[in-house]
Amino acid sequence: MKLSDKLKYLREVEGSLRGLGRAMTQQEVVRAIAAEMESPISQSYLSQIESGARPHLTNTTRLLLAKFFKVHPGYLVEDPEGYHAELLSDIRTQEEKLDLWLIAGSDRFHRDPELCRALRAVAMYKDSRSSLLLLESVLETPVLMERLLEILRPPDHEQAHEKAPAQPQRKAARRNEKLNGKARTTRNSVK
Repeated sequence: MKLSDKLKYLREVEGSLRGLGRAMTQQEVVRAIAAEMESPISQSYLSQIESGARPHLTNTTRLLLAKFFKVHPGYLVEDPEGYHAELLSDIRTQEEKLDLWLIAGSDRFHRDPELCRALRAVAMYKDSRSSLLLLESVLETPVLMERLLEILRPPDHEQAHEKAPAQPQRKAARRNEKLNGKARTTRNSVK
């Protein structure tokens, strides 16, 4: 993983831990470091690191950022191409890539706060891959999805039905009709 990606990820995690519901901006990190640590860092230096213009950190900066983000200083180096830590399984590496992809996706949908929050919630969950596989299973069962929406988000769900056309219901009804038609055909062929 590139050092720039690690810092972006750490800003995301730190923003979530501080209750912002989003990544901390570079400027917010700079201000927080100035307020909480013994030495400051400039926003332009942080920007150069994240853009890749400065691929290596000084030892002082590495220690400062490690202390601020509460990570081991060894984490704040750029990993060689194809490098995987021995204790890190392939699934965990995929999980981290998936989390970074979800976080990047949430940034793209910042104008839709609910979607942005949902993508980040999946990314921050300890097993985001399983979460997405579960979502797939729920979506394959439209009746289950509708029932879960009724139970988990009743006010939003009711408002959405009032404002939007009932497309999901029509799709579910068509799917049920197809399934019922197949069941009738099977019963008729057995007789």
